[in-house]
Amino acid sequence: MYGFLIAVGVLLLVSIIWMVYRIQTLVSVVKGSDKKIASGSNKINAIMFLLFLVAAGFLFFWYSFKEYENYQLPIASDHGIVTDRLFWITTLVTGIVFIATHLLLFIFPYRYQYKENKRADFFPHNNKLEVIWTAVPALVLTILIVSGWKAWTDITSPAPENAHVVEIMGYQFAWDIRYAGKDNVLGDFDYRLINASNSHGVDFTDKNAFDDFSSPVVVIPKGEPVLFKIRARDVLHSVFAPHFRLKMDAVPGMPTRFWFVANKTTDEMRAEVGNEEFEYEIACTEICGRGHNSMRRVIKVVEPAEYQSWLAEQRPFIEQNPDLIADLPAELKELAEIQISENKK
Repeated sequence: MYGFLIAVGVLLLVSIIWMVYRIQTLVSVVKGSDKKIASGSNKINAIMFLLFLVAAGFLFFWYSFKEYENYQLPIASDHGIVTDRLFWITTLVTGIVFIATHLLLFIFPYRYQYKENKRADFFPHNNKLEVIWTAVPALVLTILIVSGWKAWTDITSPAPENAHVVEIMGYQFAWDIRYAGKDNVLGDFDYRLINASNSHGVDFTDKNAFDDFSSPVVVIPKGEPVLFKIRARDVLHSVFAPHFRLKMDAVPGMPTRFWFVANKTTDEMRAEVGNEEFEYEIACTEICGRGHNSMRRVIKVVEPAEYQSWLAEQRPFIEQNPDLIADLPAELKELAEIQISENKK
């Protein structure tokens, strides 16, 4: 390792010395010194620019097509079609500009390389060019920004009333999942209530919490809206489900949300990608600590009928841990016990 660092240091030192020499030469020329830039080395540098353009351009296109399947994952949500279309339109526009500017960037050093008897043209101003290169980018960017703003507004708009409500809470280093139960309304929470038996900090003085339950897997129905209510228990996290084109930060003290409609079940996606072990997943895209890489939770998309069957089999927090309601006022405790009895029927 030390040998590598020494070699890098020597290389940097040689490069600095060479650059200082070149700068001194250029300064001498500007001052009118008889010392001229060597035409041979200047031509070599110009040719090297062209060679780099060809080599780097080849690698650019080769890598883009070779790795296409790895970065363009199949879409599994309705809004994902819109966001992907916007992405590729933006990529096309910026890609054309990127390629054009870099062609000019590397061709110009060759085309306008130093020649002793050559003089530069004097071209101080052109109103038409000023208008064109100001108006055209402004118009294109306005279209892109307005299109993106409209898509984002639709995504972050209030979820439909029939949306299935799921809470995703991030903490170092995992995700906890809470479902709203049969009433589809999540009970209140309070971080001060978090303990070993109540990791979500659910406030059971809210009757809506009586049917809330947890699940090790995020199960959602195909073709029906799902609302993720997102929060963090400690530091900043980020909910990322790439196949659904879903990404939203989990911010301590500031709940966020994201609603979407999944349009492919897990089984359908397995058939599409040819992988029987495929799973949708939630990952964390914020570097939240040493265990960041372990923040993974599987999402299972099923048909609506299968989802309803699964939902009916789930048991609320209070049924699995009756101690959670031990300190409730008598009237609320009675309601909770009635809820437990009804769930067991």
